[in-house]
Amino acid sequence: MGLSFLKAAFLTPGICVPCRAGSQIQGTPGVPRQSRRRKSLAIAYEAGQGGGAEPRRARWEPQLWREQLQRIRQMRSSRDAPVDEMGVHRCYDSSAPPEVMRYQVLLALMLSSQTKDQVTSAAMLRLRRRGLTVDSVLQMDDESLGHIIYPVGFWRNKVKYIKQTTAILKQKYGGDIPSTVEELVQLPGVGPKMAHLAMHIAWDSVAGIGPGLGPLGTDECSKRMCCLMEEPWESQEERVGESWILQPLW
Repeated sequence: MGLSFLKAAFLTPGICVPCRAGSQIQGTPGVPRQSRRRKSLAIAYEAGQGGGAEPRRARWEPQLWREQLQRIRQMRSSRDAPVDEMGVHRCYDSSAPPEVMRYQVLLALMLSSQTKDQVTSAAMLRLRRRGLTVDSVLQMDDESLGHIIYPVGFWRNKVKYIKQTTAILKQKYGGDIPSTVEELVQLPGVGPKMAHLAMHIAWDSVAGIGPGLGPLGTDECSKRMCCLMEEPWESQEERVGESWILQPLW
């Protein structure tokens, strides 16, 4: 295509000049297109990762949480709270067979919800005097069970949950309690807090941090260790501390 033809094309209406991208512009000079190539982004990988590995998100943790943890340890160093003398870990019969001991731990946890440690301890003592086993509870009528555990919080609901859970333990677990958090929380009246404590006390296994554990509760401890952070938690694991408290501290 000669230079004279191009000049004539631009000066003569109706003549099309082929463009580089295949389109045609009528009677106007071609305008060079901007490159649409995306700029490549440099991604930093952790040591030992291959070129195709995805970058790992940095582990988030609140500022000054270790200093707050030390203050909480100092505050609890005397171990003189009611939970230290009358908590669930003091409510079961340590001389009972292992499966009976674990059942008593689970029952104490179920009674402890929304109940002071002194009241839970007294109710467990009355139950143990009657012989606290899976079979003895199944043979007990609801009225008698309610009379024994009163005045624990929501005692009527707890009578129902205890009888339902005890029947499941008898039929499905041979009188023992489940050995995983996932199975424990499927039992009537058993939540994540109870499940994690049951794993720790009954099975001597730390499976995680349950919400509301301890005399202060993890919500309060998390707030103290986070210095009253304003941003909401992104996940349950972050709220209770599992994503930022080192596992040996659980």
